[in-house]
Amino acid sequence: MPRLDRAVGAVLGSAVGDALGAPYEFGPAGELTARGAEMRGGGGWDPGEATDDTQMAVLLGESLLECGDLELPDVFERFRRWAAGAPKDIGLQTEDVLTSGQPWDLAAALHFQVNARAAGNGSLMRASTSAVYFAAAGREESMDAARRIAALTHGDRAAWEGTAILHELVRVCLDGADPLAALPATLAEVHPDHRERYGHVLGPDWHPGLATEFNGAVWPCLGSAVWALRTTSGFAEAVRAAVDLGGDTDTVAAVTGTLAGALYGQDAVPARWTDPLHVPLPGFGDRVLDAAALRDLARRLATAGVPAAG
Repeated sequence: MPRLDRAVGAVLGSAVGDALGAPYEFGPAGELTARGAEMRGGGGWDPGEATDDTQMAVLLGESLLECGDLELPDVFERFRRWAAGAPKDIGLQTEDVLTSGQPWDLAAALHFQVNARAAGNGSLMRASTSAVYFAAAGREESMDAARRIAALTHGDRAAWEGTAILHELVRVCLDGADPLAALPATLAEVHPDHRERYGHVLGPDWHPGLATEFNGAVWPCLGSAVWALRTTSGFAEAVRAAVDLGGDTDTVAAVTGTLAGALYGQDAVPARWTDPLHVPLPGFGDRVLDAAALRDLARRLATAGVPAAG
């Protein structure tokens, strides 16, 4: 399968997972299967409408393309403009950081200093675009970029390391390799203070029923996505399994969709899910991206991120 198909799969897969899971957020386990309603809206969301997960991923991707590299002040300013645009949903921690009035390089750290808790999954949910962009740069640079982007809104290193792991697993997929087989080598690159805990939730014997936190936290969110990938055999099956876990369904499914899309490619993403998909961008006028625009964004990210020869 061409690398570009996998890159498009990661970005598109994240968005459809987000939109599929949105109406079930904070609901009980098994509700998607029980209701059998896919992309039909609910919970304040229109059919196929993507949430803050995809909105922030788009803004991050567009910053990378327009700046030609990772310019953290620019990313933060786009996020801040979006937060001021009254999005339908925004994580409490992310909102606190982006509306604090503090500069880009202090806001998250000061929030963490005061609250002592900042290990939500909000940096994971938006990582599909940056993972695609930095994949060609190699493991070390991609994981480092993930940490730096995560730190814009999350002061807890646990969030940085989880996002770095996701970046690396996407990179492995884009190279056509097995992300599950790559977990030991990936974990070896995780900060020593966080390696054991991530090793636990990403292990073959872990399942979401063993989670010690709500899946809005970074550890069970990433662990659940890897579990969904490990225990299924296709894109749609993996994303449905993620939504059926209940809880933070949009983000768990978005992260699962990122991985499953990168593994199985864009053709595995059902057209019945992409047809109604749309991504409003609060704070940026009347812009609304559809699936075709997301495919184009993914292609540009995948090709722009290829380092120049020599």
